[in-house]
Amino acid sequence: MNNVLVTGGAGYIGSHAVLALLEEDYNPIILDNFVHGHKELVERLGAEVIVGDVGDVALVSNILIKRNITSVMHFAAYAYVGESVKSPAKYYLNNVAATASLLDSMVKTGVNKFVFSSSCATYGLPASLPICESAEQRPISPYGHSKRMVEQMLADFERAYGLQSVIFRYFNAAGADPGGRVGERHEPETHLIPLVLQAALGQRSGITVFGTDYLTPDGTCIRDYVHVSDLVSAHMHGLRHLEKDGASDTFNLGIGKGYSVLEIIEATKTVTGCDINVNYGPRRAGDPPILYAESKKVQRILGWEPKCTDIETMINDAWHWHKKDSSRW
Repeated sequence: MNNVLVTGGAGYIGSHAVLALLEEDYNPIILDNFVHGHKELVERLGAEVIVGDVGDVALVSNILIKRNITSVMHFAAYAYVGESVKSPAKYYLNNVAATASLLDSMVKTGVNKFVFSSSCATYGLPASLPICESAEQRPISPYGHSKRMVEQMLADFERAYGLQSVIFRYFNAAGADPGGRVGERHEPETHLIPLVLQAALGQRSGITVFGTDYLTPDGTCIRDYVHVSDLVSAHMHGLRHLEKDGASDTFNLGIGKGYSVLEIIEATKTVTGCDINVNYGPRRAGDPPILYAESKKVQRILGWEPKCTDIETMINDAWHWHKKDSSRW
């Protein structure tokens, strides 16, 4: 059984990755400092949980050696774009410097397979659509820059040390484990679907739509949503690719089409049967009108394709999770 270190494994996507690893007979070891992760969500899965930071060289090196780690899935990043603008030092220290320490520990202990959670934020404002992996990367936030910097580090580490990596640039993760075992919980919450679901549950008074005058069919922003279970399925494909000594590569993860903000709200009303109070506000700076992925490369090379492309199914899985999770409020 291969032992996989999952950094940030108690977060939204990391916990789903742990679940996928367990289901495919891997042995995931979670490393999380619980700044944003939730220990009770992953303890029930039965995986080993270690409390600590990825930048702790002594701790990480000890884990890599003593647990006989064969590969690393890295999810331990801060991911609030607005916060990164206000507190860039926090993002560069955690997302870049701590990751550099993690990679250095891997090199020194002989672990050379790395699956990295990157972001479409590395593209910034795209010049054309759909966005393919060869598009110019022009991040517009410290968060996006931090992900781009790690991508560059991985290229440099491969040239210098032979460390192999698969990089996934996510578009918008959505949904939850269909079995209700893990799901999305952010504090504070900034993602559209859980915000609308919280409004449906009465946990907030309504939802604010930022900008209704974009050059889109209904005037609101359009985004590419990919089910979190499909997202982590891609990670499993990437891991197996590296285990077969496949070449390092970078892939977009999206479904290749987008849904507008208003379409998300209407779909949520349909799924939940709840009326949702909608308020309208001005555009937010830096919000592109439309973002959606070209994902043919990952399908061609890794053999991955999303099983769920229906937004109501994504929302329905998230709805079941949020109703279950609402008991903690």
